[in-house]
Amino acid sequence: MAKPFILGICGGSASGKTFLLRQLMSTFKQGSVTLISQDNYYKPLEHQTRESDGLVNFDHPDSVELDRLAADLRKLSKGETVEIQEYTFNNPAKVPKTILMKPAPLMIVEGLFVFYREDLAQLQDLKVFVDAEEHIRLSRRLQRDTTERGYSMESILRDYQRFVAPMYQQYVAPTKQIADLIIPNNKHMYRAVQVLVNHLRASV
Repeated sequence: MAKPFILGICGGSASGKTFLLRQLMSTFKQGSVTLISQDNYYKPLEHQTRESDGLVNFDHPDSVELDRLAADLRKLSKGETVEIQEYTFNNPAKVPKTILMKPAPLMIVEGLFVFYREDLAQLQDLKVFVDAEEHIRLSRRLQRDTTERGYSMESILRDYQRFVAPMYQQYVAPTKQIADLIIPNNKHMYRAVQVLVNHLRASV
């Protein structure tokens, strides 16, 4: 198998990374794309560092096993298969699935910190940053986390002010500087997605 084309997708929480992924995954035929989600590399809750009041900052790079993510991406690039447990966002009612990631011509790695580490960023052939204004990201996060994850609005706003916003400014926003393509997503990104799809079809 030829060396896969590795696409990196980064951006703030609720910027539109998942929407972009769905568009890409639906465009290419099954088996031609492998998704490597940073979410599945969060450290187990018992291994997370807690604040003095017991809260965990999941928006800090140290909350993620980035060494393992980089190692797995290298394995996939060499044609090896990787197995990992699904991250269930600490929902005790959900049984995590075992995810089998197989090499494919197009591999997409996405998450908050996939550009943060130089060794991880260097593995990516094209780096795309999905950008959106803060008030839009907050609105989307409120809707997503209340409906999909069952979080209270109070806890979402607390975490956003304490962790999400400052960590974004410190660790995520600066990585726009190394992105090859920045996609604004304040309203929609359909045209930008089509441009990206055309480029990937020519590259893979």
